[in-house]
Amino acid sequence: MDNRLQMLTAWIRQLPGFESTDVQPVSGDASFRRYFRVCKTGANGNVVTFIAMDSPPDQEDCRPFVSIGRHWHQAGISVPQIYEVDPVRGFLLLEDFGDQLMLGQLTPHTADTLYRRALDELLLIQQLPAMPDYPLPAYDAALLNREMALFRDWLLEGYLGLELNNIEKSMLDTTFALLRESALAQPEVTVHRDYHSRNLLVREHSSRPGVIDFQDAVIGPITYDAVSLLKDCYIQWPEEQICKWLESFREKTLAAGLHRADSDTFRQWFELMGMQRHLKAAGIFARLAMRDGKPGYLEDIPRTLGYLLNASKQQPVLRHFHAWLTDTVVPRMEELIGPLPDQEQLTE
Repeated sequence: MDNRLQMLTAWIRQLPGFESTDVQPVSGDASFRRYFRVCKTGANGNVVTFIAMDSPPDQEDCRPFVSIGRHWHQAGISVPQIYEVDPVRGFLLLEDFGDQLMLGQLTPHTADTLYRRALDELLLIQQLPAMPDYPLPAYDAALLNREMALFRDWLLEGYLGLELNNIEKSMLDTTFALLRESALAQPEVTVHRDYHSRNLLVREHSSRPGVIDFQDAVIGPITYDAVSLLKDCYIQWPEEQICKWLESFREKTLAAGLHRADSDTFRQWFELMGMQRHLKAAGIFARLAMRDGKPGYLEDIPRTLGYLLNASKQQPVLRHFHAWLTDTVVPRMEELIGPLPDQEQLTE
């Protein structure tokens, strides 16, 4: 047993009702956080399970998670209730939402219902009032730029080993600027910032998805979370279906007074926002493999680059970027990682 797990176990066992509980690993995630399931016997004799979170304070400050989680839970968002916190050591005791990630429950028969429920929950998140004790940071130009730089630093130059010339660097800068300005021009809402099928749980006794991994929330573009969900880096759906879900979401957010965009404008926001998101994600997947020893994320890079190719193809102003992806980046990626997904084999 590692030192932090020993500390977490001792902390849990000093809580009333948990004196003899076992600490069973559930999962980790792309960060340094780890999750464990613990249980105690309730007053009626039933065994109740909880999630213990280990968030090493030198790597993952748990205070944003606590502040956001408590505010969102109080506001009626479907996030786990927080029962106990040791912020100094980074230990939390949370409500257990189970193990059924939305990703594992998605089929052609369930997808429409699950995505519409997830979009309805997202609409509630976007309408949240400001947090008086923990104002969310802005999704500003500096943050957008840092995220897109991950693509260049970790995927292109890092994992793929490409040596970019001045023309390529200038083209990337121009592309990043276009995507940044589009994002900053959108109406602003509360943004979860990682709203996708691995951070949503299908719960046995609720039609609403359980929302996790919300600690990086910001105030930012209205389409960001929608593109995270509908152009998910872990699963891909036919374009026609994505359009239907997006238009339904646009109509609901329009009715809620969150924007005034018509279908074409909202779709353009969505497409350019998706490119920013997928540049960031591709870079993060490469970093997880190179820096953090998590090579499994490499298999998600071809799908993520596929989204970039499809979106850039629709933008005449990005034709040089699209051609460069096609001629330079994709062949190198396919050589080192694997082929682009077959567009005819998408989930249908």
